[in-house]
Amino acid sequence: MASKLLDRFRRTLFKEGELPTETDRKDDFPESSELEDDTDCISARLSGTLCFEGDAVLESEDAADGSGPDSDSDFFGESLDNACSSTDASPMGPSLKGSNIITRQLQENWRASRTRIIPEKLLFEVTDASVVHDTNSKYVLYTLHVIHSGTFDKTPAVITRRYSDFERLHSRLRRRHGDEMDAVYFPRKKLRKNFVAETIAKRSRAFEQYLSHLRSLPEIRSTPTFLEFFYLGDLRAGQMLMRVGRHQEALGSLLNALRLQEKLGCHQLLQQNHFQRVHWFFTLSALVICFQEAEQLNEAQEHCDRALQDLAPSPEALQQHQLHPLLIPLLQANVRLSWKISKDKRRWEALLQEIQDHGIDVGNQPNLKEYLINEIIEDSEGAGRAKSKSEDAS
Repeated sequence: MASKLLDRFRRTLFKEGELPTETDRKDDFPESSELEDDTDCISARLSGTLCFEGDAVLESEDAADGSGPDSDSDFFGESLDNACSSTDASPMGPSLKGSNIITRQLQENWRASRTRIIPEKLLFEVTDASVVHDTNSKYVLYTLHVIHSGTFDKTPAVITRRYSDFERLHSRLRRRHGDEMDAVYFPRKKLRKNFVAETIAKRSRAFEQYLSHLRSLPEIRSTPTFLEFFYLGDLRAGQMLMRVGRHQEALGSLLNALRLQEKLGCHQLLQQNHFQRVHWFFTLSALVICFQEAEQLNEAQEHCDRALQDLAPSPEALQQHQLHPLLIPLLQANVRLSWKISKDKRRWEALLQEIQDHGIDVGNQPNLKEYLINEIIEDSEGAGRAKSKSEDAS
């Protein structure tokens, strides 16, 4: 193989009929280890740059002995001819420079692909629609997955709604936001064939588009009416299960409510939207109790810590005794949980002591579980009802 490369290399450096003399040939191409090093250099330059496709792939090394245009030696010769056609003094120079440029471009593209930010979008997908026969009624129950596009969503949230739920949402939004809702299409009921497969399929797609349209409207997507449509049912179901001591079952509803609030961006509206603030802290606090009852102390402490990050009062609020009613019960729960799992609790102990130093009685407070069971979870349509403790505090 080395002799074939040497022969091809000679033909590329000297024009036909201008072969050097025997002496020159001996000086220019010595039969020594130096020639072997040059050959290795050529091989190294070619390695990683060849691409064989289809019939060009050689089935065995014996095929390299052929002399046809598809043979191994002719392919290398053509590559060397192209490589040495440059006017640079060294035939290796331009190829290595080009190779370095290509390598640098590939590296930059790879880094860019890793840091590229893919815009996320909230998608609503009906994954199931089933006809339910109730005692006195018959309706279609739609199961929707709420997922983030642009990345792999490991924690999709799920809701189940019937036509009357969508209709109630639309009616409330039109009553409160008539101008913004004028251009929003809502699928109407039919006089017949409401339960045939074709109608259910079309209505499923229509509900997906309806929610996506609402989500695209800045004036609508942050309203309590729109947000509560997704998570409030799970929040109330979780509280009902807690009241009867079924904490393990309550975890499913509460975690789904938390995922929905996260995907809808409720946490970003805590300072703007009173109801989102009340519901957000209730969800985190209820998860603390349910995880604690299920002996999942690390998860309980994590959710407790997460709630306290936002509930920690400012010096002015502390001075004026303007504390959220969940603050002291969460602090006491966090100190106990941190002690049980051997986690640093000094920050929250210090805050609890600071509250006491400001003359606030931390001993005469309901514990976290009692508070949550007795809390009234209201929605934005609950005008005229008795205010909950959370509403009074904020």
